[in-house]
Amino acid sequence: MTSKLFLDIHAIQTLPPANINRDDTGSPKTAQYGGVTRARVSSQSWKRAMRTYFNENGDIKNVGIRSLEIVSYVAKKIVEKDSSLSMEEAMKMAEETLNKAKISTKDQKAKALFFLSDRQAEKLAQASIEKNTDKNYLQGLLKEDQAIDIALFGRMVADDPSLNVDAASQVAHAISTHAIESEFDFFTAVDDLAPEDNAGAGMLGTIEYNSSTLYRYANIALHEFSKQLKNPQATVNATKLFVEAFIKSMPTGKINTFANQTLPQAVVMSLRSDRPLNMVSAFEKPIKSSEGYVGKSVEKLFDEYEKYDKILEKPEFTAYLLLNDFNKKEIGKEEANLNDILKDLEVELKKLIED
Repeated sequence: MTSKLFLDIHAIQTLPPANINRDDTGSPKTAQYGGVTRARVSSQSWKRAMRTYFNENGDIKNVGIRSLEIVSYVAKKIVEKDSSLSMEEAMKMAEETLNKAKISTKDQKAKALFFLSDRQAEKLAQASIEKNTDKNYLQGLLKEDQAIDIALFGRMVADDPSLNVDAASQVAHAISTHAIESEFDFFTAVDDLAPEDNAGAGMLGTIEYNSSTLYRYANIALHEFSKQLKNPQATVNATKLFVEAFIKSMPTGKINTFANQTLPQAVVMSLRSDRPLNMVSAFEKPIKSSEGYVGKSVEKLFDEYEKYDKILEKPEFTAYLLLNDFNKKEIGKEEANLNDILKDLEVELKKLIED
């Protein structure tokens, strides 16, 4: 493949009243940008939603778990392989094996959240049964068979940096393309068993929320992702799943309260051979409108796209998907639906990755 290859993915997505990502006070997260307050959804929040999508729609054998409970996770694998062992025995064996691999535990739990693939857990369980305590061998198991989400989002191990995995992808904090003001919903809850002469509410409260049209962005360093997965077809499949998860996932904060189940109204993807490019600069000047923000946001994103041809090489491939007939420049191939954009992405990836 080319020495460098990056996938950029941009989306414009509108949200009704919602509070999908809260700060420590329960308020929707915000950011200052372009001199005004914007709605913000943290990258961590959306990455969690994407990982959940991987679990529900991808190959579970190639999706990782991030947990303090990795001792019990490996122990269950041990018992599955050798039913003569009790869970108590397996827990001791798993903890010893993980400790030999320089993963610190306390009370049969990892001291810090640890990212582990299902295949790595299987091999650690087998090594434990075989009583293999060689540190280099065990650490080698943790460097092979990377789960797609570990390869994409990285792994940090403070006790032994040699087990770190550099993230092949970057996900930006989503911000609104316009200024926002938070509002408060005052709610009451009725006590179903309250006496008839008690007309008061059983509970009173408020929920802070805002509504926004978001600009979302993520990228993948495909040359690094391919090196980690060591399989061109697996790289193509995982990249398509990443794109699908980016488009279809939604953080779940207060989602039962607001039912903010929206999808992007516009998606743009590019393959670049020089460097990735976040187009948030299109919205540094906040959009002002009394007739909605989506159309103007799409127009500004498309206008911004060609400006960077003055600095960067033109993308190897650009495709976009729109749910409405917005005013826009032609910046690539317009796709009819998600399946078409994923099919074309696969064709381009196979040409560029396998070359």
